[in-house]
Amino acid sequence: MAERARVLQKLKASDTFFRILTRSAAIFVLMMLGGVIISLISGSIPAFREFGFSFVSTQIWNPVTEKFGAVAPIYGTIVTSFLAMLIAVPFGLLIAMFLTELCPLWLRRPIGIAIELLAGIPSIIYGIWGLFVLAPFFADHVQPTLIAATRNIPVLSSLFAGPPYGIGIFTASIILAIMVLPFITSISRDVFDAVPPVLKEAAYGLGCSTWEVMRFVVLPYTRVGVIGGVMLGLGRALGETMAVTFVIGNAHKINASLLAPGTTIAATIANEFTEAVGDLYTSSLIALGLILFVITFIVLALARFLLMRIEGKVG
Repeated sequence: MAERARVLQKLKASDTFFRILTRSAAIFVLMMLGGVIISLISGSIPAFREFGFSFVSTQIWNPVTEKFGAVAPIYGTIVTSFLAMLIAVPFGLLIAMFLTELCPLWLRRPIGIAIELLAGIPSIIYGIWGLFVLAPFFADHVQPTLIAATRNIPVLSSLFAGPPYGIGIFTASIILAIMVLPFITSISRDVFDAVPPVLKEAAYGLGCSTWEVMRFVVLPYTRVGVIGGVMLGLGRALGETMAVTFVIGNAHKINASLLAPGTTIAATIANEFTEAVGDLYTSSLIALGLILFVITFIVLALARFLLMRIEGKVG
């Protein structure tokens, strides 16, 4: 009886220790997040006190006169991320569908390894490749073709106007799309593999084609996981720094043309933080970081809300 009591006491002590350890880890994460938020808010107070709402409504960025506005970086961040996801999501889903339903067994593993390697390449390598390979190719072949093909089309003529620099928002979006593609593909492939085979076999038995099986069986069954993968890729696109810095042109200006140079919040901070002289200049860069944090938080919160609604409907 005494031996049993000692064993139970030991189990209770280990369980209490494990509960305290896990709770401490969770609280530590919240404390870190809270510390980041407090640091960003306190560091950006001088900028918002000086410029007020005009900081997020003007695009002027002049360190000499200490006049700063965040519209151009915000615009570049949102546009490049949107275009990247517009390109990467269809390609990622199609690749995942091919790997799970159509790819021969001997080819499935090499493609899977290639996707994982793409995810492991450092962002600065993507930036160097984009600057020295992709940008010259775009300047010589892709952008002149786009400009000529859309010259007489009302809306597209504005989106693809101007000289073919090679670098710019469009090139940065392509680089971002390539970078987030492995995340979307890998997660989509994994959730597609998790679909019970009996569901697909039943659909095939009813005479459905592969496309119909993917559209009406696989995608509805895995939509929560697919949306989660897309949001993970979007979070990576919003915060990407070095690769975008190399190819976007780093111009604090809003232009209707996607071929024109631009900038993003992350690229602006990376380019100028080490050269920031004066409290107001530094505070403005920290304020950009706070805005990026808010944008990312809103995007992830909307994604979580969407997933909760989907799970509620499924349940």
